[in-house]
Amino acid sequence: MSYSPSLSSTITNTKMRTPENVSSFSGMCSTCTANCIGTCEIGSSAIRGKEALYPVGTDKHQFASEKEYPVDFSHFNINGRVFGAKGIDTESKEPTYPNADISTAIGFENQIKLKAPIVLPAIAKLNWKDYYAGAALAGILVVIGEDVVSKDKELVLENNRVVKAPLIEKMVQSFKEYHHGYGEIILQGNVDDENLGVLDYAIEKLGVTAVELKFGQGAKGIQGMGQVNSLEEALKFQERGYLIYPDPSDPVIQEKYKKGVGPHFDKIGRLPMWDEEILSNRIENLRELGAKQVCFKMAPYDPEDILRVLKIASQCKVDLVTFDGAGGGSGNSPCKMMNEWGFPTVYMESIIYELLKEMENKDYFLPKVAVAGGLTMEDHIFKGLSLGAPYISMVGIGRAAMASAMVGEKVGELIKTGNIPKDLLKYGDTVEEIFTDIRELKDIYGSKVHNISTGAIGLYSYINRVSTGLKQLMTLNRKFTLNEIGREDIIALTKEAADVAGIPTFMDLKRDIIKRV
Repeated sequence: MSYSPSLSSTITNTKMRTPENVSSFSGMCSTCTANCIGTCEIGSSAIRGKEALYPVGTDKHQFASEKEYPVDFSHFNINGRVFGAKGIDTESKEPTYPNADISTAIGFENQIKLKAPIVLPAIAKLNWKDYYAGAALAGILVVIGEDVVSKDKELVLENNRVVKAPLIEKMVQSFKEYHHGYGEIILQGNVDDENLGVLDYAIEKLGVTAVELKFGQGAKGIQGMGQVNSLEEALKFQERGYLIYPDPSDPVIQEKYKKGVGPHFDKIGRLPMWDEEILSNRIENLRELGAKQVCFKMAPYDPEDILRVLKIASQCKVDLVTFDGAGGGSGNSPCKMMNEWGFPTVYMESIIYELLKEMENKDYFLPKVAVAGGLTMEDHIFKGLSLGAPYISMVGIGRAAMASAMVGEKVGELIKTGNIPKDLLKYGDTVEEIFTDIRELKDIYGSKVHNISTGAIGLYSYINRVSTGLKQLMTLNRKFTLNEIGREDIIALTKEAADVAGIPTFMDLKRDIIKRV
């Protein structure tokens, strides 16, 4: 069987002519006819060329891998226990799930308190305002994505350095407006951002105190890319220092473009060419500027690169390293790259666990580590924390969190226009009746709650649900604090899952316990 999807997808707006007769190894229809107009990815490529590399509608949608991996979190079940309780004083507290403590903190010297071990990874499109505001409501971490300034129509540069970026300011403010002592908003920077001084500007002028240097992401192992729609726009980006191919300032290219000859312009993100010395100096510089937390965003690259980044993070006492596994979501990644590169999350996390364990044995300072990549619900969170315990103590939730913000926004619009779906009318016809968790927000924000958007409430309610679910699963194992969660709290369902993760199967547990009868 093939783990890869056929050459059709809603992501690329393509379909198979004969979906019931597809060759699994090629992804093509078993019979390809001369009469076909080209509805599959091959046909799309024949018509649209390199444009067919990318998803359709990146301004309105988010995407994720469609590949089925041999091992994922569904290949593990959660253990459970009936005796005792760890991480709680049973003399003063009842050992029930509301008393499970999922709070944590990040920060080597300057700590950020978090209500849950969750970071919302970087975005800079779609419903970002509610994404950031919802994170503040929930008291967790959230990241502003790379390359925001390229989308800012009011951006002001002097000597190719940012001196005014209203879009970043609005993003930061959308979090700060509802910040109540927990969580933080982190600004991510890629190579192009660094060249433009984005992080420096945000720290010095906007009061940003947490930043993240981006190496890559699980859906896209190279930096951003996209078509530029006009010569004028291509020249504008080139003037700002971005890489544009072909060269729009070349008179020959300009003349050809005006005649409709030659390739379209592409804006290509620069690959990081950082090393230990560059990163060490830059981290020190960011802290001198006023950054209280410096973080890394890493992708499932070769294990040698993973180890090298962990060593740099250890040496520089980086505050958080988020590793993004294959299978996660993205706004605009080449489709085949999204499906076919990198370690899926379970594989990647197993590698990171072994590396951190060996680093601990050799007395390295261990940074706080989070894993992301297709995690959506509380079972994923618990399994992710268990698989990486005690070295991986946070998870990243991207697409699911954004989905909750978009649903909240849409339902709010329907309530406002009086077009409430029948499935929701059973709860009522007002925001307070339909969004049940608004009662909790009133307790924090008082009358200010009426200014909170339904999109932000939607994200808060989603985080509230998975947080409660996590507490329940911890209670199932009689573990009442995050640091008590261990690898013994999950069980591999298959031999392959056990081999990948180093977790016992049910059969292993059975054999061990029989010996103790």
